[in-house]
Amino acid sequence: MASATSTSPFRFGVIILAAGASSRMGTPKQLLPLGGKPLLLHTVEAALASAAWPVVVVLGAQAEKIRPLLARHPVIVVENSAWSEGMASSIRTGIMALQQFSRAFDAALVALCDQPAFSADTIVQLLAAQRATSRSITAARYHGRNGAPALFLREHFPALGALTGEEGARALLNPADANLRDAICTVELPEFGADLDTPRDYQAMQAQQQ
Repeated sequence: MASATSTSPFRFGVIILAAGASSRMGTPKQLLPLGGKPLLLHTVEAALASAAWPVVVVLGAQAEKIRPLLARHPVIVVENSAWSEGMASSIRTGIMALQQFSRAFDAALVALCDQPAFSADTIVQLLAAQRATSRSITAARYHGRNGAPALFLREHFPALGALTGEEGARALLNPADANLRDAICTVELPEFGADLDTPRDYQAMQAQQQ
């Protein structure tokens, strides 16, 4: 099992899922300003400040509005034409882009574009937990469940590339089998439990930033 303790560099890329239509928000939440910059840029810059390379951003709905935001950032932008299928299609798109970039990755970190708590330090925490446990999946834990951001070693790439449905990698992160659950390393990150799906959520987040 690959681990960050090996003598060779631990190579991983970040996949940022930003293809959703933001239907409950009523406007592309990727572009909502938070802390002086669009929410998606906050996520992108956090990933670029980490040891990850490359950073893949998966767009879908409203791609033509969002793509210009990324023009000056060294990221790989890919479009998911099947974005309406759900989050799984974006994970498939991101994994494909990462493997086209290189076949030598040890892992992929999957992150969401709408988690203001995401930072380069978050990635450091997940990497440290993986290094300490050598588990093949290392996930943030909040609201009593495992979720994104999550680090998957390459042995899971085929499963990620075969996901279907709206729930993304939830079944991999929260398996029904207790033995499989025990094989997942978790990092308690309650701050990631803050949803940013509706105008009310956004207003509450803005109030916290002040």
